[in-house]
Amino acid sequence: MKADELKTLEKEHIMQTYQRFDVIFERGEGCYIYDKQGKKYLDFFGGVATCAVGHANKEIAQVISDQAHKLLSVSNYYYTEPQILLAKKLSELSGLQKCFFCLSGTESNEAAIKLAKKVTGKSEFIAFKGSFHGRTTGSLALTWNPKYREPFLPLSPSVKFAEYNDLASARELINTNTAAIFVEPLQGEAGIVTPKPGFLRGIRKLCDDAQILMIVDEVQTGVGRTGKFFAYQHEGILPDIVTTAKSLANGIPIGVCLSNFEFERGDHGTTLGGNNLSAAAALATIKYIEEHDLQNNAFTVGDYLVKQLMEMDQGQQIDRVRGKGLILGIVLKNENSADIVGRALKAGLIVNSPAPNIIRMLPPLTVTKQQADECVRILEKVMQP
Repeated sequence: MKADELKTLEKEHIMQTYQRFDVIFERGEGCYIYDKQGKKYLDFFGGVATCAVGHANKEIAQVISDQAHKLLSVSNYYYTEPQILLAKKLSELSGLQKCFFCLSGTESNEAAIKLAKKVTGKSEFIAFKGSFHGRTTGSLALTWNPKYREPFLPLSPSVKFAEYNDLASARELINTNTAAIFVEPLQGEAGIVTPKPGFLRGIRKLCDDAQILMIVDEVQTGVGRTGKFFAYQHEGILPDIVTTAKSLANGIPIGVCLSNFEFERGDHGTTLGGNNLSAAAALATIKYIEEHDLQNNAFTVGDYLVKQLMEMDQGQQIDRVRGKGLILGIVLKNENSADIVGRALKAGLIVNSPAPNIIRMLPPLTVTKQQADECVRILEKVMQP
């Protein structure tokens, strides 16, 4: 079907919740994707961090195909091997014993909210200014941006917002009805806001001292993106609950809530969560990351990319680059990130603007230094005044 026909159908039949760029993507290969006209783009957005091991990864595609030919889903009333093996692997990687599987990050955060309420018998939460935990009503209550929250008030649970990187601000909000502190180990939607050294350790101690739970949202930062499988592992801590999703199955919908605590039968549920296809894809994705040492690649190429960006710009438009591994935010001196992102797309580079002065980059973990150089060359061109 022609592009104009597709765009007309989209407007007629899809709720207009997204501002789409004027491009229709058709296929991908590694760190590149192609539109309907065959134009090639270097993808440094990765489907909002959902593409861990590259587009159309042949090994993952084969596993998906094999599983689709065997069995897709039989519900959670029965044992299924891929789900059980995935739970065991995630337990080993996280240090937390139990998994609840679902289909997205916002669902995994909903599960975390319910689990924290069950475990503590309390109903209030502390999150942070700049936080983003999802758009369903529970996860939206934890999301700070008033633009997302205000049209849907009142929300539940009750949430108070502390200043990110300010332990005293969080401490002041704890009371006798506080169930948990919800924290991102690096704030993605806020513009790649990174924690100060010791901040997460400080949150862990606050929670221990107050006998409340520490919940870490690794939906965007998990699965090797920061150089460790989970970003909290850089601080040598163990949260009470961890959530992750996005790139866990390389683009196949999946989410998981991990904890040493657990629900009882009937407390929570899902029809498709942990289905055979998602679980098999996740196992294959983790295997590929481990066999190709992609956590180390994320750290190495990410560090290289930051250096190349700063050297290219020489302080003209870039103030600094924030982030860790392959979750990076270019902080601009002017609020023109949306214009740069648009020009980059036309030049064949996909990046994102979560804030007026931030260019966000979330490439596949398979990205090479040569592709980092390609990204820098395009940005140098489109950032020219």
